[in-house]
Amino acid sequence: MNEVVPARLPKTILYVEDVEANVKVIRAILKSQLAGCELLSVPTAEEGLVIALEQQPDVILMDINLPDMDGLEATRRLKQDPKTADIPVIALTADAMPQQIEKADNIGFSAYVTKPIDMTLFLQTLFSVYETSLEQ
Repeated sequence: MNEVVPARLPKTILYVEDVEANVKVIRAILKSQLAGCELLSVPTAEEGLVIALEQQPDVILMDINLPDMDGLEATRRLKQDPKTADIPVIALTADAMPQQIEKADNIGFSAYVTKPIDMTLFLQTLFSVYETSLEQ
């Protein structure tokens, strides 16, 4: 199966995730599929908020169940700050409950991807969300 890779790809992705094994999976996917894309990772929502403001990544991948504050609240804060409001945020979580997905949608997540990661679906979602953000 040949994948079509968009002409414009994110250069920097911030992944807010407290489980190192999950970070390694995403890092491996990005390394194999998006050469030159830098993955910044932090284990807490608070650190994610700081890095998002300082680094202005192209896309943020946000776990929902984090140790200090949940990813829903962190994304709510990102969307309320004019400096980070336009950065697309993709939920990347094991929580596939419909009410959780609805909450995420209402907060302003650009997409919701569940774990375990389907690499093709993840990349399609990432490309689509990034392309959409560039058009706005």
